[in-house]
Formats: sequence, C-alpha cells, structure tokens
Amino acid sequence: MYLPAAFAVPELDELHRIVREHPLGMLVTQGADGLDANHLPFELDTDAGPHGVLLAHVARANDVWQRVGDGAQVLVVFRGAQGYVSPNWYPSKALTHRHVPTWNYEAVHVHGRLRVRDDGTSVRRIVARLTRRHEAREPRPWKMGDAPAEYLDALLKMIIGIEVEIERIEGKRKLSQNREPGDFAGVVRALRDSGQEELARAMERVAPRG
Repeated sequence: MYLPAAFAVPELDELHRIVREHPLGMLVTQGADGLDANHLPFELDTDAGPHGVLLAHVARANDVWQRVGDGAQVLVVFRGAQGYVSPNWYPSKALTHRHVPTWNYEAVHVHGRLRVRDDGTSVRRIVARLTRRHEAREPRPWKMGDAPAEYLDALLKMIIGIEVEIERIEGKRKLSQNREPGDFAGVVRALRDSGQEELARAMERVAPRG
C-alpha cells in the first residue's frame, strides 16, 4: 500500500487495536483463476508464533481452502474508522479557498501464510474463540454448550478452520495529521456535529501539537 511516512502506524499495539475493533477482514488470495477476496470475521491471537496468528473459518462449500492451499501467501485487509471530509470544514477555507475534498481512514494490511485446519478440535477451538470475543458484550453471553450437541457437531462439520501466520503487518492512518491545528480541529468538530464520533476519536489519537 502507498504509505507516506506521515500516515504510517509504527506502533504494533495500535495495529492490533484496529484489527480487534474492526475484525471483519478481507482475505485476498491468488490462485490459478486469479485474485479472489473473501470477507471473514477474524480473531487475532498475538501469543501464537513470532508475529501472531489470525483465526477464522469458511464454509466447507467455499473452495478457497482447496484452490489456494495450505502454506499459500495471502493478504488480509482491515478497515478502521473512515469518512468523507468536506473542504468547508477547514476554517482557513474562508481565507484562501485552497482546499479540496478528501477521505480520512484507518487501514491495516496483514501479510502471511494460510494454514488450513480441517480437524474437529481446531475448528471447534476457532469457533469458540470467535464466540467468546463477540458474545462478551452481551448481558447473557451465548455459549457453544447452549446448542444441542448433535446440532452443533453437524454445523461444525460444514466449516473449515483457517489460520493466517502473520509475517508482516503494516498500517495507515490518513487522519488530517498534515493539516494546521485549526483546520484539524474544524474537521473533528464537523465530524462530531454529523454524528461520526468514531472517526472524530480516531483523529484525536493523532492530533497535531501546536
């Protein structure tokens, strides 16, 4: 990805935060028929391997796990906070009119190798991790044990577990860091006024000093 130094994210914990807060990733693969993409919720396990592992599952009927194969190089793209920025939000626009529209966003690219997990233990472990993560916010979290055993076993046989062994991770935050403080504050203010709180908070993490 095009990554100017001003927009690069060097902090690994920030890259992990974006992935965890926006877990629906786009798995990009290259096969005999060309490029393909699948949109999957991923769980990040930072304790596995030297750089961590992404966990997910696909339907057994989705032949990506057969077409690409174990050990293939893949890319997973995560998109964080994002939104349109109008030139009218810059206070200096009234003085110079030298501004144009843009788009602010956060993105993380994870490069790694695909590992196919087609055994019951691995598939159940991956599903359990994803379930615990996303049910944690519920007042009465659903557990795999809440479903009848034979029903759950049948469903688990219909999916394939996948892991992405992370080899490289890079991120970009294009969040008006290159603007003057007054114009930066104007964008944050306009975002909040239009209900885009997540993007406003993301910008405040990288607010310019001065």
